[in-house]
Amino acid sequence: MKLDKKNTTSNFYIAFTLLISAVLWFLMFIIKPMNFWIEMSLSISILVALSYWVKRDLFQLSKITWRAIIIGILSAIILYAVFYVGNIVSGYLFPFKEAQVLSVYSNKSQGSPLLIGSLLLLLIGPGEELFWRGFIQQSLATKLGETKGYLLSTLFYTGVHIVTGNFMLIIAALVCGAFWGFMYKKEKSLVPVIISHALWDFTIFVLFPLIK
Repeated sequence: MKLDKKNTTSNFYIAFTLLISAVLWFLMFIIKPMNFWIEMSLSISILVALSYWVKRDLFQLSKITWRAIIIGILSAIILYAVFYVGNIVSGYLFPFKEAQVLSVYSNKSQGSPLLIGSLLLLLIGPGEELFWRGFIQQSLATKLGETKGYLLSTLFYTGVHIVTGNFMLIIAALVCGAFWGFMYKKEKSLVPVIISHALWDFTIFVLFPLIK
């Protein structure tokens, strides 16, 4: 009886945080009540705080090893290459691609490269992994098994981006969610995934954006 109650409570918190994430993404991309980067940082902080309230070992990361660092760096490079090629190919497939990608990059005007880069590297990238992989995927994997947990968390990560109405952003979320989710499933550690996400964010938004 206690186990059933615990599972019901856990399911409620997973569903609740997913609902909150969808609302926050809708506010960020559609309503836009404030500076995008500040709002993104606040949104991620809220989700991580809610996750920590339920999963107190969220920040107990595995030891940072050279293997984790190398995997994180190489995977970020591979994912950037995938997006670089995808950006070219999608230009031939979707006539609306340019406008939708530009709408995402337009947020760069709301902050200096130093501010944006710092937030992506130190807060946004790591925070997203703590929430999506460390809390959502791990919780689902514990309940349903690693493969189902991976697939469902990828779908949820993609689904949250549907509220933006931006097809290219939704596809990007699907690719990223599947990529980082698979990394987490195989490595059993958030460290390389956090490094990968943070470096990829920094590279694609600050260092080498796909659209100037």
